[in-house]
Amino acid sequence: MGYQLSKTKADGIFQQWAKKYDIFAPVVMEGEGCFSDTDIIRYVKVNSLDEIEWNKKSDYSFKEVLLAINETLFYFTEDQTTVPKGPEKDILIFLRSCDLHAVKRLDEIYLKNGFEDFYYARVRERAKFILMGCENTCASGFCVSMGTNQSDNYDAYVKVDHDTVYMDVKCSELNEEICAEAMHTEEIMVADVTPDFVTENKEKVTLPKNLSNDSFTNEIWQEYGARCIKCGRCNFVCPTCTCFTMQDIFYRDNEKVGERRRVWASCQIDGYTEMAGGHGFRKSQGDRMRFKVMHKIYDFEKRFGYPMCVGCGRCDDVCPEYISYSNCVNRLAKEESES
Repeated sequence: MGYQLSKTKADGIFQQWAKKYDIFAPVVMEGEGCFSDTDIIRYVKVNSLDEIEWNKKSDYSFKEVLLAINETLFYFTEDQTTVPKGPEKDILIFLRSCDLHAVKRLDEIYLKNGFEDFYYARVRERAKFILMGCENTCASGFCVSMGTNQSDNYDAYVKVDHDTVYMDVKCSELNEEICAEAMHTEEIMVADVTPDFVTENKEKVTLPKNLSNDSFTNEIWQEYGARCIKCGRCNFVCPTCTCFTMQDIFYRDNEKVGERRRVWASCQIDGYTEMAGGHGFRKSQGDRMRFKVMHKIYDFEKRFGYPMCVGCGRCDDVCPEYISYSNCVNRLAKEESES
C-alpha cells in the first residue's frame, strides 16, 4: 500500500520500526576513506532517516550485513564446541535495485547450491529489504544492461523528498505501524507510489552469448592480469562475491581453547588456491582475472540460468589500477562477434 506523509511522521514510524528491527543503511563516514581527507559510504546500523545517504551509491555493498567480514562459527575446548547466538532482532536493510538482485545470487550460493548454510540462513530469514530508488544513474553502473535496474520483490520502498516521504509497503508487519499511526492523524495519506528506477546508464555492457572453453585461452586475460596488483578490492566491494577462508584462533592463555572463524577472501590474491602438499591453481594473475570474469558471466549462468554480476560498477570504482570489468566484458563480446 502506498503512502504520502510528512518527514516528521516518517521519522516516528522509523523509530517504531527500530524497536523491532536492527536497521542498516548506507552512511557517509567522513574521513574514513582510503586517504585521511576522503570519505567512504558503507553499511552501518542507523537510528534515523537523516543518517542515510540517499543520493550516492555506497562504496561497499549491503553484503556485510548478511555475511560478516569476520564471523565466528564456533568456540571450542578440548572436548566440546559452542555455536554463538545469531542476531537477536530482525533486520531491515535499505538497498538499491541492483543490490536487491544480488540477494538472489547470494541465496543461490548459500541456500540452494546443494546445501543450506546454517550461518547465512539464520541471518537471511530474519532480514527484510527496503528499496531505495535511483532517480539518476551512477557513473560506473550498468544495471540496465544486466536487467537489474528494476525490482518488485521488496518489503517496502521509501523515498525522501525534502519534507515529504513516500512509501510503498508490501510487508504486513512493516505496515502495522503506519496503519496504527494513520488512525490518529490526517497527515498520512494513501497514494499511488511508484519506485524510481533508471532506464539508461552512462555505462553500457554487451554480454557475450557464445562463450566456450576456447574463451579461457583468450590473450585478454594476460593483458589485464599484467596490470593487476592482487589487492582483492574488487571482490570485497562486490555484492555477489562469496569466497571465504577459514581460520582457527588459539587463545594465548590456553592453547587448547579457541574459535573457528569464517573470513572473507579473494580469488585474486596469492595463496587463495593453495592446497596441501604445496599444490595450487591459477598462479598467474591473468588466470585469476579470467576466473573472476568468466565466473560472473559464464559459469554461474550455466548453473543457475542468469549472470552473477548485477552491474553495480563498484569493482570499476575501487580498482587502484583502473582495470575496468565492464570494458573487459565488452571486449569479449566484440571479439566474439568478429570471430
